[in-house]
Amino acid sequence: MHAPVLVLKDSLKRESGTKVHHANIQASKAVADIIRTTLGPRSMLKMLLDASGGIVVTNDGNAILRELDIAHPAAKSMIELSRTQDEEVGDGTTSVIILAGEMLHVAEAFIEKKYHPTVICRAYNKALEDAIAVLDKIALAIDPQDRATMLGLVKSCIGTKFTSQFGDLIADLAIDATTTVGVDIGQGLRDVDIKNYIKVEKVPGGQLEDSRVLKGVMFNKDVVAPGKMRRKIVNPRIILLDSPLEYKKGENQTNAELLKEEDWNLLLRMEEEYIEEICMQILKFKPDLVITEKGLSDLACHYFSKHGVTAIRRLRKTDNNRIARACGAVIVNRPDELQESDVGTGAGLFEVKKIGDEFFAFIVDCKDPKACTVLLRGASKDLLNEVERNLQDAMSVARNIIKNPKLVPGGGATELTVSATLKQKSSSIEGIEKWPYEAAAIAFEAIPRTLAQNCGVNVIRTMTALQGKHANGENAWIGIDGNTGSITDMKEGQIWDAYNVKAQTFKTAIEAACMLLRIDDIVSGIKKKQAPGAGPSKPKVETEADADGEQILPD
Repeated sequence: MHAPVLVLKDSLKRESGTKVHHANIQASKAVADIIRTTLGPRSMLKMLLDASGGIVVTNDGNAILRELDIAHPAAKSMIELSRTQDEEVGDGTTSVIILAGEMLHVAEAFIEKKYHPTVICRAYNKALEDAIAVLDKIALAIDPQDRATMLGLVKSCIGTKFTSQFGDLIADLAIDATTTVGVDIGQGLRDVDIKNYIKVEKVPGGQLEDSRVLKGVMFNKDVVAPGKMRRKIVNPRIILLDSPLEYKKGENQTNAELLKEEDWNLLLRMEEEYIEEICMQILKFKPDLVITEKGLSDLACHYFSKHGVTAIRRLRKTDNNRIARACGAVIVNRPDELQESDVGTGAGLFEVKKIGDEFFAFIVDCKDPKACTVLLRGASKDLLNEVERNLQDAMSVARNIIKNPKLVPGGGATELTVSATLKQKSSSIEGIEKWPYEAAAIAFEAIPRTLAQNCGVNVIRTMTALQGKHANGENAWIGIDGNTGSITDMKEGQIWDAYNVKAQTFKTAIEAACMLLRIDDIVSGIKKKQAPGAGPSKPKVETEADADGEQILPD
């Protein structure tokens, strides 16, 4: 008998084969179960406490999973899913996890029957192609200019969120904001950059109903010299600068040796003249408002206030870009290169208001603003954070529709149609792939089933009724009304989903399920050599005392 050969080090732990599959499936199901209750209009909220004692109260799938600290590698990749979904289309973060969890759950039976994972994956991919084909078939093209349809759509997207109790408010805000910043990129396409040009300003206090979309921008700054400068200007001429209005200091330490006393005065005068010259170059254009991203010295401030010009300093770059888009100014880097065309005249009103205990500057009533600020008011910080998350989702949905104006029914109707079609198709599939294909079809029912569960209706009865209605393919738009749990036609209930949100959900979920099924070996306990890009790990200082106190990994 030969002695056993050790390939891996003692400290390594290796699991392989079906054991790994089961572990991965269990982990993914656990993640799916965490957020299963947050699907649909009757969803529960989750409260998460982070290490510093802050609270997050939300039912946005991505926001919940982002806060969780998870040890299992398969569960981690499930969390990545909802993140991709959030970045890609902004909605459907919960559905994607539930769907992926369900796909893995139905695959478990096949793995026990010794199916090869590749076979299951092949069947799943086939199912995915057919599912997207079904989506294309039942999708409905709409006109993104039609406000009522857009409103219904955005409303059904955020109907599942906490803010749905405020009715059309958030939907209105989202549509206003996204239509404002949309830019035509030719061929009838519109591009909406939410991240750069829509700023959400949360100001605690007041009521949610006071929230609104400004036709322009606001930022948390006051004028430089509050007593001397005007705080309200109608039709201001705005100049935006990216350069400091103070004396330039040398890059490195500069020493000047002065021999005569007059030279000192000369030096000071040169500095003053330099600033005066810059200010005069700017004042030549008769601006009413000068905004700079950098500093502004007292002297420059004096010149400006003498000429009745309001100045604001040290503004964030992003805010400055928004102002430029809103009032049509160009951000100038050197004052001596100013031209008349750089002056922004598109704004109707500049005003500094005090909200709560902070001063905010508003540049509003712009003629054709290409950037805007959404002002959110609310009772508490947690509430505002949640409203902001909901608003982000709503704006993403509005953006998706502007980019790709196609709709599919919500309320689980899409999934049921896909499921019914796939079930019919599965009978024509030859060979061993037929069964996993059919299982994938059944897995799609997880979404309507979860919706029914969260409404508290009799799940089995509802599901059978729905399957019966869909099996003969009479009406693809029959689904569950998430509020009451009754079976209704989604066209009448105005419950829609954006086409590319659904397509993305299906793709992400199935591809992720395939990836997790393909894993058949997990080697853990690999000694940390800080891999490049692995993120900072806390440096641990080892002393001789704890060198022999190394943890011995269990077999």
